[in-house]
Amino acid sequence: MQVQSADLDKALSLIKRGVFEILLEAELIEKLRQGRPLKIKAGFDPTAPDLHLGHTVLINKLKVFQDLGHEIYFLIGDFTGMIGDPSGKNQTRPPLSVEQVMANAKTYEDQIFKILDREKTKVVFNSAWLEKLGAAGLIRLASNQTVARMLERDDFSKRYKAEQPIAIHEFLYPLIQGYDSVALEADVEMGGTDQRFNLLMGRELQKASGQAPQTVIMVPLLEGLDGVQKMSKSLGNYVGINDAPGEMYTKLLSVPDSLMWRYFELLSFRTVEEIADFRRQVDSGSSPQAFKQLLAEEIIARFHGESAAQAAKRGAGNRFDWGDAPEDMPEIELVAPDGAGVPVVNAAKAAALVSTTTQARSFVQQSALRVGGRVVSDVSEVLPVGGPYILQAGKKKFARVFVR
Repeated sequence: MQVQSADLDKALSLIKRGVFEILLEAELIEKLRQGRPLKIKAGFDPTAPDLHLGHTVLINKLKVFQDLGHEIYFLIGDFTGMIGDPSGKNQTRPPLSVEQVMANAKTYEDQIFKILDREKTKVVFNSAWLEKLGAAGLIRLASNQTVARMLERDDFSKRYKAEQPIAIHEFLYPLIQGYDSVALEADVEMGGTDQRFNLLMGRELQKASGQAPQTVIMVPLLEGLDGVQKMSKSLGNYVGINDAPGEMYTKLLSVPDSLMWRYFELLSFRTVEEIADFRRQVDSGSSPQAFKQLLAEEIIARFHGESAAQAAKRGAGNRFDWGDAPEDMPEIELVAPDGAGVPVVNAAKAAALVSTTTQARSFVQQSALRVGGRVVSDVSEVLPVGGPYILQAGKKKFARVFVR
């Protein structure tokens, strides 16, 4: 059954929102025009126990396809996770045990259904077909590519030129990810921009297997709270799906103003028109903080429920409307070394809320130092790049702090 042009245009507009590149768009249009449910595949290696908002950029796009009536295959790379994706890495990843991979995979299943429809999502594990492949099958798979082709890959090329070791099993990773597409007969595979080589490998292997090549859809990598580096737990610039509502609220309100619209584009389910209206209001002089609050509330409601979002706004996370903070409080700007943030005790001293960092630590121990109305409980807490942060020492001392 052919899809009408108006419906096709609407579907394509939803799919393309926030997408970096589609290879090939003409193929995708032709597949959509056929009117049949497409097999949409996205793979996640369970190398860490928790997902963060950077992961949800891709999951949100899966939700778009799901709402359009297509089949979603959420592929957990329990087999590939034991190899380690070399994408963007300058050294070999340490391998994970089967136990580590399966424990992490279980948490992924629990988290993705906060976005995707459990009843309409097929969760598959690539060990189901890769363990059956065997040594002979793996050799046949490896025969599809040359070492020269593998060295065209940017991260492999850089490591080779720098005389950094590349393990043989790392060459197998893109082949095995590509074989996942063959096993599933995927119509579309989605991934981040750092996955380009792996995603295109799926097309090549499908052609070699006599299948129609999958369309590749790449989504951008979401910058973390520092506004510079890719969101990552290891860099501490992340917002986790399982973060407490108040913590999520606090983190999202610290997003640099310059990054706010990118977060709206990639993370929000609001319409393009509504976001454009928000932007016009800010350009006309409205405070961007009010719109950061709306974004934070939307995201918290998605993962914790509407009541949790409102509680976060009223309580720990609300650094802009909280308490008795005076409008004319002192305002300072601090520079974060290497973009790593500023310790809250140092910020309190720099803002003249305390005379020394020792006194600031004492305030923390007495639950008398606050950030945005939230009691600071850890003397090692760091204010990420962003702000403003409303710092309070005792009952009457306030300062507005920006971290650059």
